[in-house]
Amino acid sequence: MSVRAPLAGMRVVDFTSMIAGPYCARLLADCGAEVLKIEEPHGDHMRSRPPLRDGHSAYFGHLNAGKKSLVLDLKSDTGRKAALELVKGSDVVLENFRPGVMRRLGLDYAALAGIKRDLVYCSISGFGQTGPRAQQPAYAPVIHAASGFDHTQFTYQDGQDRPAKTGIFVADVLAAVYAFGAIQTALIGRLRHGHGQFIDVALMDSMLNLLVFECQEAQFPSDTRRPLYVPMRARDGFVIVAPVNQRNFEQLADAVGHSEWKSDPRFATVSARTAHWDALMAAIEEWTAPRPARSCEETLMAAGVPCSRYLTVAEALADPQLAARGALARVRDGAGEFLVPNPPFRFADGSVGVGSTVPELGAHDTITSITKREEQHEETGRPAVP
Repeated sequence: MSVRAPLAGMRVVDFTSMIAGPYCARLLADCGAEVLKIEEPHGDHMRSRPPLRDGHSAYFGHLNAGKKSLVLDLKSDTGRKAALELVKGSDVVLENFRPGVMRRLGLDYAALAGIKRDLVYCSISGFGQTGPRAQQPAYAPVIHAASGFDHTQFTYQDGQDRPAKTGIFVADVLAAVYAFGAIQTALIGRLRHGHGQFIDVALMDSMLNLLVFECQEAQFPSDTRRPLYVPMRARDGFVIVAPVNQRNFEQLADAVGHSEWKSDPRFATVSARTAHWDALMAAIEEWTAPRPARSCEETLMAAGVPCSRYLTVAEALADPQLAARGALARVRDGAGEFLVPNPPFRFADGSVGVGSTVPELGAHDTITSITKREEQHEETGRPAVP
């Protein structure tokens, strides 16, 4: 019997660009939905972002594999009319324009729900669709600063005179994942109750949800600094050691040849270790410093103590664990194959995984009026990559 992906038969009209919206839509495609990526005539900005190979962006491919690409000029009557026809035969609309843009185009939730009552419509924006900051432009680095995330990371460091640079867009990926989950919830609500839903996802709100301890500490400040897990120098790099609980600490003490730590009044209890955390970290580093990082990791992990070397992304991608789990999929665009992480959840029947191809701009422009869904029989699960 053929395996069908959980969202097979669902159709998504994806009006998004850049990162947050496209990644959310890609996750929907990974689960079997037919995702129609609507692009302007010049294409999504990410198509031109490096790394480029023969003019094709692997960055874009990572975010848009498994979709179909349609070019529509939403500023024209013809483009808007075509978009309306697509929505009539679809289940989900996803957009990440600045609030108000879709309304001016006549493609906001109020307008589209009028032609499709059970539509699930999700908007992703920096500060949300309402409130005094709704109209302000905001990309992930701005939200990292505005949410307190960057300042918190700054206060956790020693010897820095300013917050760290931003290169990893946490807010985009986090908001994408929250939007993905919210869309699933709305689809279940439609199944149970028969009506559609408008979903408002904000990058700002997403980042606040990441700061669990920090949100509470901001309301109830403590004079005691929170214990922080620090990089420890090894002979050829760095390792991190996380003796989270009492058992971990006792295993650590035995593994590094300092069983006396278990009775040391500075370290013997959780409260004592918290008060003397810096001293404990320094003592552990005395053990790690003369040893190779791999040796530190192997010794402590074998003893049941959480520990890891600091790896590059390239080294992490080569970890045999990823191959064993099928964590990476091979994806193809016009320049050839490259690797993309599968979603971090596994379905036992192998029905969920990254689509195998990246759409060329406008490759599916022959799709105009969608009133009959195409059945999706292609299995999207991917085997482990050697």
